[in-house]
Amino acid sequence: MPIDDKSPKWRHQFTLIDREEMTVEGVISLGSADEKEVVMDTERGPLVIKGEGLNIQQLNLDKGNIVVEGLIKAIVYDDEPKQKKGLLNRLLK
Repeated sequence: MPIDDKSPKWRHQFTLIDREEMTVEGVISLGSADEKEVVMDTERGPLVIKGEGLNIQQLNLDKGNIVVEGLIKAIVYDDEPKQKKGLLNRLLK
């Protein structure tokens, strides 16, 4: 069976080493990243990595992987779709 490079199908998995280095495979896109939180879309839904001193060491969206270093405190899958609030809802909050 030939591999179609236009629509890759990655297997989603992650490896965590000593809570200091995390490799994630099956990454579709990177949402945001700072030293406390890295948000990404994966084959299995949105994934949030929380911690301290987080730094993206490697990002390759063509291969669907990312390497994050720092003190990792939480790994959370966000299954609920985020609804964008309208201007009125934000003002009345």
